Amino acid sequence: MEEQQKKSGKKEFVGIVKSDKMDKTIVVAVENKTLHPLYKKYVTRIKRLKAHDETNDAKNGDRVRVVECRPISKEKCWKLAEILERAR
Repeated sequence: MEEQQKKSGKKEFVGIVKSDKMDKTIVVAVENKTLHPLYKKYVTRIKRLKAHDETNDAKNGDRVRVVECRPISKEKCWKLAEILERAR
């Protein structure tokens, strides 16, 4: 399954679920650390993605993997691939 997704060329991210209040939608925060070109200091950038969760399975604090898909709504073009780790 991993190999098939790599061949498809779709982007995928791992992030933390920040909100699960919407029906069949989760908000995932993806963290990225980049080196600042002038100050040579690592800056944390957070991207918040809306992802489709068909079964409403993911909850706040879960670590999940999201995969790019066709646009489902105005802001939602990601879908939940798997839940990597449950929140405590």
